[in-house]
Amino acid sequence: MWLAVSRSVLFRWWMPNRVRITVLRAFGASIGAGALIRHDVTIHWPWKLEVGENSWIGERAWILNLERVTIGSNSCVSQDVLLCTGSHDRSSPTFEFDNGPIVIGDRVWVAARATVLRGVRIGDGATIAATTLVSQDVSPGDTVFPARPAMGAACG
Repeated sequence: MWLAVSRSVLFRWWMPNRVRITVLRAFGASIGAGALIRHDVTIHWPWKLEVGENSWIGERAWILNLERVTIGSNSCVSQDVLLCTGSHDRSSPTFEFDNGPIVIGDRVWVAARATVLRGVRIGDGATIAATTLVSQDVSPGDTVFPARPAMGAACG
């Protein structure tokens, strides 16, 4: 039922935010007052999503929440961000799942096109720069930038 509702009308540009929030809550999401979830957002399982007060999720963000995703209050998940709680154990002969929750603190900015992988905790007041891949915890107040190639590395 969720897939039909979310893909048919819920995240269209013309759907008011208050309707999106109401429907997400009806499907089990916990969403604080003043939250804004823009159009074209993909949320895999709303019952595994918690968004704090006055937080914002931008267009085309993809929340692949096979495990719980928690976004604190007054935080911004910008356009085209991927929050991915799923992975696989490459050493497993059957490629078993290796999933983990994502926790984003209060007053965090995850800038455009960043990717946050499973099991990551981002501390309060942190900033994740645009296009950054986050695969380990980020301390409160830290700013994380994309990895830069080593000096002298060849461009392909």
